[in-house]
Amino acid sequence: MNLNSLDLNLIRVFDALMQERSVTRAGERVGLSQPAVSSALSRLRYALNDQLFIRRGNEMLATPRAEELAELARSALNSIERMVHSRSTFDPLTLERTFTLLGSDFFSLMLMPHLAVKLAESAPRVAVRLLDSARGDVTRLLQDDAVDMALERPVEVPDWISSILLFPSAFVIIAAADNPDLAGVAEGEPIPLDSFCALPHALRSIDGSMSGMVDDALEATGRHRQVVLALPHFQAVALAVARGRMIAAVPSQFAEMARRDLALKIYRPPFDVPVPDIKLYWHSRHDSEVGHQWMRHQVLAAVNDLGFAEGAVG
Repeated sequence: MNLNSLDLNLIRVFDALMQERSVTRAGERVGLSQPAVSSALSRLRYALNDQLFIRRGNEMLATPRAEELAELARSALNSIERMVHSRSTFDPLTLERTFTLLGSDFFSLMLMPHLAVKLAESAPRVAVRLLDSARGDVTRLLQDDAVDMALERPVEVPDWISSILLFPSAFVIIAAADNPDLAGVAEGEPIPLDSFCALPHALRSIDGSMSGMVDDALEATGRHRQVVLALPHFQAVALAVARGRMIAAVPSQFAEMARRDLALKIYRPPFDVPVPDIKLYWHSRHDSEVGHQWMRHQVLAAVNDLGFAEGAVG
Protein backbone atom coordinates (compact mmCIF):
# COMPACT_ATOMS: atom_id res chain seq x y z
CA MET A 1 0.00 0.00 0.00
CA ASN A 2 1.26 3.46 -0.94
CA LEU A 3 1.18 5.79 2.10
CA ASN A 4 0.34 8.70 -0.19
CA SER A 5 -2.95 7.03 -1.04
CA LEU A 6 -3.99 6.53 2.60
CA ASP A 7 -6.27 9.11 4.21
CA LEU A 8 -4.69 9.54 7.64
CA ASN A 9 -8.08 10.43 9.10
CA LEU A 10 -8.85 6.74 8.79
CA ILE A 11 -6.33 6.11 11.58
CA ARG A 12 -8.42 8.30 13.90
CA VAL A 13 -11.48 6.24 13.03
CA PHE A 14 -9.59 2.98 13.58
CA ASP A 15 -8.40 4.19 17.00
CA ALA A 16 -11.90 5.28 17.98
CA LEU A 17 -13.30 1.89 16.97
CA MET A 18 -10.64 0.16 19.06
CA GLN A 19 -11.58 2.24 22.10
CA GLU A 20 -15.36 2.17 21.75
CA ARG A 21 -16.05 -1.13 19.88
CA SER A 22 -19.15 0.55 18.46
CA VAL A 23 -19.65 2.41 15.17
CA THR A 24 -22.05 4.87 16.81
CA ARG A 25 -19.86 5.66 19.81
CA ALA A 26 -16.74 5.84 17.63
CA GLY A 27 -18.51 8.41 15.47
CA GLU A 28 -19.38 10.48 18.54
CA ARG A 29 -15.74 10.30 19.64
CA VAL A 30 -14.36 11.70 16.35
CA GLY A 31 -17.32 13.84 15.29
CA LEU A 32 -18.55 11.70 12.37
CA SER A 33 -21.94 10.24 11.52
CA GLN A 34 -22.53 6.50 11.73
CA PRO A 35 -22.58 6.11 7.91
CA ALA A 36 -19.30 8.02 7.67
CA VAL A 37 -17.66 5.71 10.20
CA SER A 38 -18.99 2.64 8.37
CA SER A 39 -17.59 4.00 5.11
CA ALA A 40 -14.23 4.69 6.75
CA LEU A 41 -14.17 1.15 8.13
CA SER A 42 -14.76 -0.26 4.65
CA ARG A 43 -11.85 1.78 3.31
CA LEU A 44 -9.63 0.63 6.18
CA ARG A 45 -10.51 -3.00 5.51
CA TYR A 46 -9.55 -2.57 1.87
CA ALA A 47 -6.33 -0.68 2.64
CA LEU A 48 -5.17 -3.15 5.32
CA ASN A 49 -6.60 -6.28 3.72
CA ASP A 50 -8.25 -7.41 6.93
CA GLN A 51 -11.76 -7.38 8.42
CA LEU A 52 -10.37 -5.52 11.48
CA PHE A 53 -13.69 -5.64 13.36
CA ILE A 54 -16.36 -8.33 13.34
CA ARG A 55 -19.80 -7.63 14.71
CA ARG A 56 -21.11 -9.88 17.49
CA GLY A 57 -24.44 -8.64 18.77
CA ASN A 58 -23.98 -4.98 19.71
CA GLU A 59 -20.20 -5.28 20.03
CA MET A 60 -17.42 -5.01 17.46
CA LEU A 61 -14.75 -7.64 18.09
CA ALA A 62 -11.23 -6.74 17.01
CA THR A 63 -9.34 -9.22 14.84
CA PRO A 64 -5.77 -10.23 15.74
CA ARG A 65 -4.52 -7.87 13.02
CA ALA A 66 -6.46 -4.97 14.57
CA GLU A 67 -5.05 -5.78 18.03
CA GLU A 68 -1.57 -5.82 16.50
CA LEU A 69 -2.06 -2.37 14.95
CA ALA A 70 -3.83 -0.72 17.91
CA GLU A 71 -0.79 0.42 19.87
CA LEU A 72 0.99 1.64 16.71
CA ALA A 73 -2.05 3.72 15.74
CA ARG A 74 -2.42 5.19 19.25
CA SER A 75 1.27 6.05 19.41
CA ALA A 76 1.14 7.75 15.99
CA LEU A 77 -1.89 9.83 16.97
CA ASN A 78 -0.26 10.84 20.26
CA SER A 79 2.79 12.03 18.36
CA ILE A 80 0.64 14.12 16.03
CA GLU A 81 -1.27 15.60 18.99
CA ARG A 82 1.98 16.60 20.67
CA MET A 83 3.16 18.17 17.42
CA VAL A 84 -0.02 20.18 16.90
CA HIS A 85 -0.61 21.23 20.51
CA SER A 86 2.80 22.70 21.13
CA ARG A 87 3.60 24.35 24.43
CA SER A 88 3.87 27.79 22.86
CA THR A 89 0.35 27.76 21.40
CA PHE A 90 -1.55 25.96 24.16
CA ASP A 91 -4.63 27.82 25.36
CA PRO A 92 -7.27 26.02 27.45
CA LEU A 93 -9.91 28.47 26.22
CA THR A 94 -9.56 27.07 22.69
CA LEU A 95 -8.78 23.45 23.60
CA GLU A 96 -11.34 21.02 22.17
CA ARG A 97 -10.89 17.63 23.78
CA THR A 98 -12.67 14.97 25.83
CA PHE A 99 -10.75 13.61 28.81
CA THR A 100 -11.72 10.22 30.19
CA LEU A 101 -11.02 9.41 33.85
CA LEU A 102 -11.39 6.17 35.76
CA GLY A 103 -12.54 6.08 39.38
CA SER A 104 -15.13 5.01 41.91
CA ASP A 105 -18.41 6.75 42.73
CA PHE A 106 -16.42 8.51 45.47
CA PHE A 107 -15.11 10.72 42.66
CA SER A 108 -18.33 10.99 40.68
CA LEU A 109 -20.06 12.30 43.80
CA MET A 110 -17.34 14.38 45.39
CA LEU A 111 -14.87 15.51 42.73
CA MET A 112 -16.47 15.60 39.29
CA PRO A 113 -19.18 18.23 39.93
CA HIS A 114 -16.57 20.69 41.25
CA LEU A 115 -14.13 19.85 38.46
CA ALA A 116 -16.85 20.35 35.83
CA VAL A 117 -17.61 23.85 37.15
CA LYS A 118 -13.93 24.79 37.06
CA LEU A 119 -13.52 23.47 33.52
CA ALA A 120 -16.61 25.33 32.30
CA GLU A 121 -14.94 28.57 33.36
CA SER A 122 -11.38 27.94 32.17
CA ALA A 123 -11.87 25.57 29.21
CA PRO A 124 -15.46 25.71 27.89
CA ARG A 125 -14.74 23.39 24.94
CA VAL A 126 -13.30 20.61 27.10
CA ALA A 127 -15.53 17.67 28.05
CA VAL A 128 -14.78 15.17 30.78
CA ARG A 129 -16.25 11.79 31.65
CA LEU A 130 -15.66 9.35 34.48
CA LEU A 131 -15.78 5.58 33.94
CA ASP A 132 -16.46 3.36 36.94
CA SER A 133 -13.52 1.47 38.42
CA ALA A 134 -15.28 -1.77 37.58
CA ARG A 135 -14.64 -1.03 33.88
CA GLY A 136 -11.42 -3.04 33.96
CA ASP A 137 -7.74 -3.31 34.71
CA VAL A 138 -6.02 0.06 35.21
CA THR A 139 -2.86 -0.95 33.36
CA ARG A 140 -4.72 -2.23 30.30
CA LEU A 141 -7.03 0.78 30.12
CA LEU A 142 -4.10 3.20 30.29
CA GLN A 143 -2.12 1.15 27.78
CA ASP A 144 -5.03 1.23 25.33
CA ASP A 145 -5.74 4.93 26.00
CA ALA A 146 -9.28 3.90 26.89
CA VAL A 147 -8.80 6.30 29.81
CA ASP A 148 -6.49 9.30 30.10
CA MET A 149 -5.90 8.90 33.81
CA ALA A 150 -7.07 6.80 36.74
CA LEU A 151 -7.82 7.84 40.31
CA GLU A 152 -7.16 4.75 42.40
CA ARG A 153 -5.71 3.26 45.56
CA PRO A 154 -2.17 1.92 45.18
CA VAL A 155 -2.09 -0.72 42.45
CA GLU A 156 0.74 -2.75 41.00
CA VAL A 157 1.67 -1.08 37.71
CA PRO A 158 4.61 -1.38 35.28
CA ASP A 159 7.28 1.31 35.21
CA TRP A 160 5.79 2.94 32.10
CA ILE A 161 2.84 4.18 34.16
CA SER A 162 3.42 7.49 35.93
CA SER A 163 1.64 8.54 39.11
CA ILE A 164 1.35 11.30 41.67
CA LEU A 165 -0.15 11.36 45.17
CA LEU A 166 -3.59 12.93 45.41
CA PHE A 167 -4.42 12.44 49.09
CA PRO A 168 -4.32 9.86 51.90
CA SER A 169 -7.72 8.31 52.62
CA ALA A 170 -8.13 6.84 56.10
CA PHE A 171 -10.95 4.42 56.86
CA VAL A 172 -13.65 5.34 59.37
CA ILE A 173 -16.76 3.45 60.43
CA ILE A 174 -20.24 4.70 59.63
CA ALA A 175 -23.42 3.56 61.37
CA ALA A 176 -27.03 4.69 61.50
CA ALA A 177 -27.43 7.52 64.00
CA ASP A 178 -30.05 5.47 65.88
CA ASN A 179 -28.20 2.14 65.76
CA PRO A 180 -29.11 0.64 69.18
CA ASP A 181 -25.98 -1.51 69.28
CA LEU A 182 -23.80 1.61 69.50
CA ALA A 183 -25.95 3.64 71.89
CA GLY A 184 -23.20 3.66 74.50
CA VAL A 185 -20.38 4.64 72.14
CA ALA A 186 -19.61 8.32 71.65
CA GLU A 187 -19.31 9.50 68.07
CA GLY A 188 -15.68 9.79 67.04
CA GLU A 189 -14.59 7.08 69.46
CA PRO A 190 -13.48 3.54 68.51
CA ILE A 191 -16.20 0.91 68.32
CA PRO A 192 -15.43 -1.85 70.85
CA LEU A 193 -13.75 -4.75 69.08
CA ASP A 194 -16.36 -7.30 70.18
CA SER A 195 -19.17 -5.09 68.85
CA PHE A 196 -17.26 -4.45 65.64
CA CYS A 197 -16.94 -8.19 65.01
CA ALA A 198 -20.50 -9.04 66.05
CA LEU A 199 -22.30 -6.39 64.02
CA PRO A 200 -23.20 -7.05 60.35
CA HIS A 201 -21.04 -5.15 57.85
CA ALA A 202 -21.65 -3.69 54.41
CA LEU A 203 -18.68 -3.49 52.04
CA ARG A 204 -17.92 -1.59 48.86
CA SER A 205 -16.60 -4.18 46.39
CA ILE A 206 -16.30 -3.76 42.63
CA ASP A 207 -15.72 -7.48 41.99
CA GLY A 208 -18.10 -9.04 44.50
CA SER A 209 -15.38 -9.97 46.96
CA MET A 210 -16.62 -10.16 50.57
CA SER A 211 -13.38 -8.94 52.11
CA GLY A 212 -10.94 -6.07 51.78
CA MET A 213 -8.14 -4.09 53.46
CA VAL A 214 -10.05 -3.86 56.74
CA ASP A 215 -10.35 -7.65 56.92
CA ASP A 216 -6.62 -8.07 56.36
CA ALA A 217 -5.91 -5.68 59.25
CA LEU A 218 -8.51 -7.34 61.47
CA GLU A 219 -7.15 -10.82 60.83
CA ALA A 220 -3.80 -9.64 62.22
CA THR A 221 -5.59 -9.40 65.59
CA GLY A 222 -6.93 -12.93 65.23
CA ARG A 223 -10.53 -11.78 64.77
CA HIS A 224 -13.05 -11.74 61.92
CA ARG A 225 -16.07 -9.60 61.00
CA GLN A 226 -19.42 -10.49 59.42
CA VAL A 227 -19.73 -9.02 55.94
CA VAL A 228 -23.34 -9.57 54.90
CA LEU A 229 -23.64 -7.13 51.99
CA ALA A 230 -21.22 -6.27 49.18
CA LEU A 231 -22.13 -3.42 46.81
CA PRO A 232 -20.21 -1.77 43.96
CA HIS A 233 -20.76 1.85 45.12
CA PHE A 234 -19.98 3.75 48.30
CA GLN A 235 -23.28 5.65 48.12
CA ALA A 236 -25.25 2.39 48.09
CA VAL A 237 -23.27 1.19 51.11
CA ALA A 238 -24.09 4.41 53.00
CA LEU A 239 -27.80 4.12 52.16
CA ALA A 240 -27.88 0.53 53.39
CA VAL A 241 -26.13 1.45 56.63
CA ALA A 242 -28.47 4.38 57.29
CA ARG A 243 -31.49 2.08 57.16
CA GLY A 244 -30.50 -0.68 59.59
CA ARG A 245 -28.01 -2.21 61.99
CA MET A 246 -25.17 -2.66 59.49
CA ILE A 247 -21.95 -0.71 59.83
CA ALA A 248 -19.32 -0.07 57.14
CA ALA A 249 -15.72 1.04 56.75
CA VAL A 250 -15.50 3.86 54.20
CA PRO A 251 -13.04 6.65 53.32
CA SER A 252 -13.17 9.50 55.84
CA GLN A 253 -13.84 12.10 53.12
CA PHE A 254 -16.87 10.20 51.88
CA ALA A 255 -18.14 9.60 55.41
CA GLU A 256 -18.20 13.34 56.13
CA MET A 257 -20.20 14.01 52.98
CA ALA A 258 -22.63 11.12 53.56
CA ARG A 259 -23.30 12.27 57.11
CA ARG A 260 -24.59 15.60 55.78
CA ASP A 261 -27.25 13.86 53.68
CA LEU A 262 -28.06 10.79 55.76
CA ALA A 263 -28.69 10.09 59.44
CA LEU A 264 -25.24 8.65 60.13
CA LYS A 265 -22.62 8.77 62.85
CA ILE A 266 -18.88 8.29 62.35
CA TYR A 267 -16.66 6.15 64.58
CA ARG A 268 -13.08 4.95 64.53
CA PRO A 269 -12.10 1.32 63.93
CA PRO A 270 -10.90 -0.48 67.09
CA PHE A 271 -7.60 -1.50 65.46
CA ASP A 272 -5.03 0.02 63.13
CA VAL A 273 -6.02 -0.01 59.47
CA PRO A 274 -3.41 1.04 56.88
CA VAL A 275 -4.17 4.41 55.30
CA PRO A 276 -4.11 4.02 51.51
CA ASP A 277 -2.73 6.83 49.38
CA ILE A 278 -5.08 7.70 46.53
CA LYS A 279 -3.01 8.36 43.41
CA LEU A 280 -3.48 9.73 39.92
CA TYR A 281 -2.12 7.33 37.29
CA TRP A 282 -1.42 7.94 33.59
CA HIS A 283 0.64 6.45 30.77
CA SER A 284 4.16 7.94 30.73
CA ARG A 285 3.84 8.69 27.00
CA HIS A 286 1.68 11.63 28.15
CA ASP A 287 4.24 12.96 30.65
CA SER A 288 5.22 15.91 28.48
CA GLU A 289 1.98 16.37 26.56
CA VAL A 290 0.88 19.88 27.43
CA GLY A 291 -2.88 19.22 27.28
CA HIS A 292 -2.56 16.18 29.49
CA GLN A 293 -0.31 18.06 31.91
CA TRP A 294 -2.89 20.82 32.11
CA MET A 295 -5.70 18.36 32.87
CA ARG A 296 -3.64 16.65 35.58
CA HIS A 297 -3.15 20.04 37.17
CA GLN A 298 -6.91 20.67 37.07
CA VAL A 299 -7.56 17.41 38.91
CA LEU A 300 -4.94 18.19 41.55
CA ALA A 301 -6.28 21.72 42.01
CA ALA A 302 -9.84 20.43 42.43
CA VAL A 303 -8.70 17.90 45.03
CA ASN A 304 -6.94 20.69 46.93
CA ASP A 305 -9.99 22.97 46.66
CA LEU A 306 -12.13 20.29 48.30
CA GLY A 307 -9.70 19.70 51.17
CA PHE A 308 -9.37 15.98 50.57
CA ALA A 309 -5.84 15.91 52.00
CA GLU A 310 -7.27 16.97 55.38
CA GLY A 311 -10.02 14.35 55.26
CA ALA A 312 -12.64 17.06 54.79
CA VAL A 313 -14.91 18.06 51.95
CA GLY A 314 -15.62 21.55 50.76
